[in-house]
Amino acid sequence: MSYVLKTTNLTKKFGRKEAVSHVNMTVEKGDIYGFIGKNGAGKTTTMKMILDLISVSEGSIELFEGEPLNLARRKIGSLIEAPGLYKNCTAYENMKRFSIISGGSEEEIQELLSLVGLADTGKRKVKAFSLGMKQRLGIAIALIGNPEFLILDEPINGLDPAGIKEIRDLILRINQERKVTVLISSHLLDELSKITTKYGIINNGVLVEEVTAEELMKRCSKELVIRSDNPEKVCQILNEQFGIQGQTYMGMQVNSPAGMDIPGKINKALIDAGIEVFELFVKEGSFENYFIERIGK
Repeated sequence: MSYVLKTTNLTKKFGRKEAVSHVNMTVEKGDIYGFIGKNGAGKTTTMKMILDLISVSEGSIELFEGEPLNLARRKIGSLIEAPGLYKNCTAYENMKRFSIISGGSEEEIQELLSLVGLADTGKRKVKAFSLGMKQRLGIAIALIGNPEFLILDEPINGLDPAGIKEIRDLILRINQERKVTVLISSHLLDELSKITTKYGIINNGVLVEEVTAEELMKRCSKELVIRSDNPEKVCQILNEQFGIQGQTYMGMQVNSPAGMDIPGKINKALIDAGIEVFELFVKEGSFENYFIERIGK
């Protein structure tokens, strides 16, 4: 799969503080890449470096299989932080002003306003728009010029459930119908999980993990957790007596995707084998729990 973005040891320092530290991330063509982290984790700073809005302290950025950066960035649309809109203008007037800068056509303006559900706002001023409408207009502006790569910084932050769904549905349409690769940041993992194909989890400027949506789904499924004084023996008994595969984790723990319907029988078998069982429980899968385990509360 070809990539639209690859960073190598990407670092940003403000004085002695590293806001982003040696980040290696890859966004492949066609991805909806969820960039996940708490507020202040380094998401916006990373995006600004990609867009050349701030300088890179160390490391490198490659775009579209190594195209020259000045040309490659012309293929990127972005919405960083809040959209910079003319509040006393209509949606159309805002689009017109930005299209002059980006070289958009009248036909494109109408098409994009229709795409984001703002074609019928008429003479209504942007200052009277809801937050969700403003975000959708910001995304429409970012799409002027038909970019291949769209970078969105916290576009669902502060929205109500209906507004979040509107933005999610819009991003899916942009990705699937217009074939635009999307990098979207958020601290709301459960919301992004409905559309994301790949995740990058960042904490204190460090990219903790990159994981596909498919792999994350497996990791967040229910599982049997057993903590004991002899995890290797636990795995052996699970396999020999119950036909269940277990995997040791963190020294004293065994995780298994099966056996959740017979915890009593498993517990008895372990005790009969002389194993001291500290805990045995069914762990409920949760994207939020997975996120918290990686970066803390």
